[in-house]
Amino acid sequence: MKPLVSIIMGSTSDLPIMEKAFVFLNDMQIPFEVNALSAHRTPDAVAEFAHKAEERGLKVIIAGAGMAAALPGAVAACCSLPVIGVPIKGMLDGLDAMLSMIQMPPGIPVANVGVNGAMNAAILAVEILALMDKDINARYKEYRKGLTKKIEDANAKFSEIKYDFKTN
Repeated sequence: MKPLVSIIMGSTSDLPIMEKAFVFLNDMQIPFEVNALSAHRTPDAVAEFAHKAEERGLKVIIAGAGMAAALPGAVAACCSLPVIGVPIKGMLDGLDAMLSMIQMPPGIPVANVGVNGAMNAAILAVEILALMDKDINARYKEYRKGLTKKIEDANAKFSEIKYDFKTN
């Protein structure tokens, strides 16, 4: 089984946040890989990874990074695959990482999710893959139906809550 999605992170300290992406991709039956790469500590390895990503069959890269958060941009600069950046909360509540990711120059985009939003990054990766694969598309649509059901169930429970001035 070859990975379709690569999840990379700048440090092993990012693992607790990025694991949410692992769980979602696994639940959606999407083959993925996980690696630690640092734009500052292993720049040659980052460049080699990015240059070879497409020929290895990868379709989407999710890159989590905190502080200077150069990893997603460094990868995007070296390959033409979609790169989804996950800013990791750090010194400035993740704002520093987020700004590093969203301020890419024209022609080298990095898609971004919210701070610590690894699960949303995985969901975005699945949405991209669903465009090319009807089985993934079907699994994703079932997932979305489940989200709708959660809200419908919540509203049913809320309707049971009674207060003198509650109108619904």
